[in-house]
Amino acid sequence: MPSLRALECLVAVADTGSITQAASLLHSSQPAVSHQIASLEREARTALLRREARGVRLTAAGRVAVADARRAVEAAAAAVRSARAVGEAGGGSLRIGCAQSLTVSLLAPVIRDWHRRHPEVTITLREFTVMDEVLGMVETDEVDVAVVSDPPSDRFSVTAVAEEEIVLAAPTGHPLTQLTSLRIRDLDGASLVHFTADNGLGAWLDQSFARAGVHLEAVMRTSVSAAAPQLAAAGLGIAVCPVSAVSAGFPGVVRSFSPRWTRQLVAVTSSAPDPLVARFIAGLRVHGVRVPRSVRTQLAEVTVPAEEEHQPS
Repeated sequence: MPSLRALECLVAVADTGSITQAASLLHSSQPAVSHQIASLEREARTALLRREARGVRLTAAGRVAVADARRAVEAAAAAVRSARAVGEAGGGSLRIGCAQSLTVSLLAPVIRDWHRRHPEVTITLREFTVMDEVLGMVETDEVDVAVVSDPPSDRFSVTAVAEEEIVLAAPTGHPLTQLTSLRIRDLDGASLVHFTADNGLGAWLDQSFARAGVHLEAVMRTSVSAAAPQLAAAGLGIAVCPVSAVSAGFPGVVRSFSPRWTRQLVAVTSSAPDPLVARFIAGLRVHGVRVPRSVRTQLAEVTVPAEEEHQPS
């Protein structure tokens, strides 16, 4: 198969009518261009140029070959331009997978900003409740980046993008909301609006409760993260959930735990992120988790040492 350089030389000779001028155009030497043309002629098994006193002319075979050579050179240049455009967020596509609860609070502001700043980039979003499903799509290259909670195994490239608070959501007047300092042990025996097995939050919370020696009674379960606080506010019990699951205008009461309970949110890629994905991850880190003002005003501010600001143990 001819090299791209040989095809470039053929196009340059055809355009200039001279091997010397072609060499100058390509910032090469005359012998180097002649060598490339000779190599191309050997592969074609026919002469492509006819040497004349005033320069060179294409043979009939050369005229046919140069048309295809020109297309090949232009296609190669287009490939480089396209790759550069994607690297500079000027084109291409970005496939994102995320935990269902993070769509509005974390991803939406960044995607909105990208639509405005980088309209040439096509973005697709797939939402999941089971972490293994979205991580599987990273491994099979069905998504470019996944945004999930807590670092997965070391078989991925992981970038921390934000920290999210875990809060109590309860109906107005619930005894737990009257406490000046709410600790996880205060939840013992409470009726809980919990999550179904297909929502990874359920197992994650169960592990946290078990480590703290706390037992709660699951009165019902939902697979939708944002539904749990709403059901709790309706009087079915309490909900323990990420603050991202609590919507603006929440009709119940939201409280922070003491010490503050948080989880880490990370961007996961199969290897080191390419420039386009890295730009998007940087946007996530800048924006962080968006918490509605009405929810922020409800959250009790608890000042604790930084090393205590983690999930209960």
